[in-house]
Amino acid sequence: MIPTFLKKAFGRWKSLFKKRRGTMKLGLYGPPNSGKSTLANRICLDWLGQELGSVSNIPHETREIQIKEQVTIKSKDGDELIFNLIDTPGIATRIDYEDFLKYGMTAPKAKKRAKEATKGVIDSIKWLDEMDAVLVVLDATQDPYSQVNITILGNLQARNVPVMIVANKVDLRKANIKRIKTAFPQYPIIGVSAKYGKQIDEFYDSLFELADR
Repeated sequence: MIPTFLKKAFGRWKSLFKKRRGTMKLGLYGPPNSGKSTLANRICLDWLGQELGSVSNIPHETREIQIKEQVTIKSKDGDELIFNLIDTPGIATRIDYEDFLKYGMTAPKAKKRAKEATKGVIDSIKWLDEMDAVLVVLDATQDPYSQVNITILGNLQARNVPVMIVANKVDLRKANIKRIKTAFPQYPIIGVSAKYGKQIDEFYDSLFELADR
């Protein structure tokens, strides 16, 4: 059995080796409106002082891959983790322009949004092959047993990409992290409120563990 300190040392070495080959690519994946862009903005504000992109209550606000390069976070022990943060469009198994009409869009605008969102989903899947690690952001108030979530995690498992599930929106009364842990017990799970920064320090600590995997 390998001692814990040797495992940690190997993990740090592996992380440094990745950096020498190129800065780690950390992807944000998840269904629409789970809070991916809100989390991306939280990370960028905390460590770079600027947001990555806009957020909205309308599904598929993010329809193109957004990248923030050279994000550096620091642990309490003084360790540094450097990565390129990649915020991807929300994954959906069905995109219907009529869904956007509910938000007051005109039919032409809704059809354009649906077309862009569909392309965004395709691009997100293509980018999976580029990721060194992925944060799957789920809305903790929603049922995790969905076809979209199973599809995302299945694709990542097939590619052997290190994954951590971020159970977002824990500030809401209906949030239920236990339900997510029951659904996906094989993955590390951290609960946060990206909007209000709840448990965000624990989240940053967990990124170092993800990089060591």
